[in-house]
Amino acid sequence: MQNLSKLAAALIFSALISVPAMAAEKAKGSAFATVNGVAIPQTTADAFIAEQKSQGAQESPDLKNAVREELVRRELLVQEAKKMGLDKKPAVAAQADLARQAIYIRAFIQEFVKTHPITDAQLKTDYEAIKTQLGGTEYKTRHILVEKEDDAKAIIANLKKGAKFEELAKQSKDPGSKENGGDLGWSSTASYVKPFGEALVKLEKGKYTEVPVKTDFGYHVILLEDTRPLTPPVFDAIKPQLAQRAQQQQIEKMVTDLRTKAKVE
Repeated sequence: MQNLSKLAAALIFSALISVPAMAAEKAKGSAFATVNGVAIPQTTADAFIAEQKSQGAQESPDLKNAVREELVRRELLVQEAKKMGLDKKPAVAAQADLARQAIYIRAFIQEFVKTHPITDAQLKTDYEAIKTQLGGTEYKTRHILVEKEDDAKAIIANLKKGAKFEELAKQSKDPGSKENGGDLGWSSTASYVKPFGEALVKLEKGKYTEVPVKTDFGYHVILLEDTRPLTPPVFDAIKPQLAQRAQQQQIEKMVTDLRTKAKVE
């Protein structure tokens, strides 16, 4: 089975791209519009317009008018919510706090990324390390995954009797490959959990593992169909992905360091 990526850093990094643009508290300053005597600050409008532009909108009078109308509508709804006392409800206040946190986190992450740029030298080092990890060979593989070791041994016994691997694969508990005869396609050993990869490199073409291979997913019977030289993509082609990965790792480390030093009671 192929490894699952870590999600912790991605969850933090998502603050860069998916946090509401509106401020949780209205800053003082000139009014962009006034609704029933309540001023909508120019800074709020500026933030909203900047968010729209970051999503591809072109600055124009039409954009300004559309933002003005949207902010007026929002203010009217906020005023109605306050008339109903919704701002005093604990659940609503808690959601407002979460929104405020998200805004601060976004601002902090953006500033951190700006002041801790990823260098090309670092990306090239990461690139070479990944190439080394991938190795120089790709493997075309099939597998059958079952829950119990005895079930895997029974499959191996049936293979020795002449049963077809593709037919036996229908009893696999891997939904991604069972209907395709257990086919996992072409991958390097780095794409698989360690016991799977170690068993794979020991096989000859056309051979299957005669002893069940245990991983955290269950017991595997692995068939190696073919091998070919692995040609990794050139550095420039994956540089953006490498930069995002390095940035996520840097942010994750920063948060981990803060958590380690924090006094939590």
